Order: sequence, then structure tokens, then C-alpha cells
Amino acid sequence: MKIKEVIDALERFAPLPLQDDYDNSGLQVGTALAEVSGALLCLDVTLDVVHEAIRKGCNLVISHHPLLFRPLKQVCDTDFNGRIVMEAVRNGITLYACHTNLDNAAGGVSMRMAQILGLHDCRPLDEAENGNGAGIIGELAQDISDQELLSMIGHLFKVPCLRHNGPLGRPVRRIALCGGSGAFLIDKAASLGADAFLTGEISYHRFFGYDGIVKLIEAGHYETEQYTIELLHDILSHDFPEMKIEKTSCRTNPIFYHIEQ
Repeated sequence: MKIKEVIDALERFAPLPLQDDYDNSGLQVGTALAEVSGALLCLDVTLDVVHEAIRKGCNLVISHHPLLFRPLKQVCDTDFNGRIVMEAVRNGITLYACHTNLDNAAGGVSMRMAQILGLHDCRPLDEAENGNGAGIIGELAQDISDQELLSMIGHLFKVPCLRHNGPLGRPVRRIALCGGSGAFLIDKAASLGADAFLTGEISYHRFFGYDGIVKLIEAGHYETEQYTIELLHDILSHDFPEMKIEKTSCRTNPIFYHIEQ
């Protein structure tokens, strides 16, 4: 089986035209014409991930975040991305990224988050055609307090600390969310009557003006997208039950937390 067949399966689920204009999803490094020996799934491509692929006999690394997001001016061993590209090419490793096309696909990253939270009656927060679109809005089975929601998110997404705005002052049931950098959807969530909005990153100034309107919760970019690896695994194992599919054991989250006791 060729790597191209694996890529075709991913792009049937998340077509490249769904990606945002600024993005660089798709084939990043290497060839799609080689026989696939195995696929290693990750959120981010690091040198450790490439070495793990070599050890595990996988010549295809599928990431959520593109390694080559901005143009490389040089490929050399003094550059972080350059070292990764060189090591991948040297060892015949193909790198492929499934980024905002997977975010915007029906059943994509935000829907997986919604499933983790147990939301029902879900639909895209910013809906496009054919059920595609950015973010998700749905409902919990019953009302809970905003503090209970914070505890639930912390537990389900393994987040040691959460940033959020002030008390909402009412029960929470309708939840809007977007994996990663989803703060651009805050106003859309508020306009649709969301009680809370969960995403990975919210800048300082975006927290102003929503107290008593919508509970804003920032859980971390990596943390909100970590289940993307499970999503990619489900897509590929459905189409290629005999293919070797590995999930990275490397920590690729560059952010650590210090919790003062």
C-alpha cells in the first residue's frame, strides 16, 4: 500500500480545501509514492518524534500541526525545523499534516472535544456547507454550575490549571468550544446563547466584557487538541485495519505548569 492511499483516506474525511487561507496542511516532506511501513500519529513533529518513527519502523508521520507553517529560508542543522526536515529526508520519513481542514471537517477536532464532554444536539459553531465549519455548539444533559464545568474540563482534558473569567451567575448547559486558538469564535458563541465557551488560547484583552454573558475558559492549546490523535487513529484504522498505526509516546507539548501548593 502506498503512502498516497493513506493520504487519500485522510483527505476524504478532511478535504484540503477546508483548510483556512493561512494554513499549510497536506504533504510536508518526502514522497507519497513509497510503500507505507507504518504511520506514527502526533500533534506536533519534533526531532524526538522522527526518531521514534525510525525506531518503530514507521515511514509516515501524520501530525495535526504543520511542521512547515511558515516558509523555510534555509534547511540546516542550526535551525529547529531544518534539523527535523534533514533527519526525515535522511531516513526516508514522509511528513503529512492534517490541520485546519481537520478542524473544519464534519466530525473533526471540535466534535471530538464535544464527545469527550458528553454534549448532544451538536452543530458547527460557525457553520459552512455540508455540516462543515469551525467550532461546535451543543448541550449538556443537565444544568451544572460553572464551577462544576471547570472541574469537569480539568478532569477530562487533564489540565492542571484553567484560566477563566468571572462567575457567570446562572447554571450552564449550552456549551460552545473550539480546539486550539479559537478565541475568534467568542462573539459567535455569545450570539448563539452559549453559557460557556471553551478553547485552547484566549488573549488577556479578550477576557474583558463577557462577565455574566458567557463563561470563557482557556484550557491550553495542546490540552484541547490532544484527542486529535485518537481521531486520526479512528479514521485510519477504519480504512486500513491491517496497517501498523502508532500513537506517539513523546511529549510534544512545549508548555509546562508550575502549581504553587
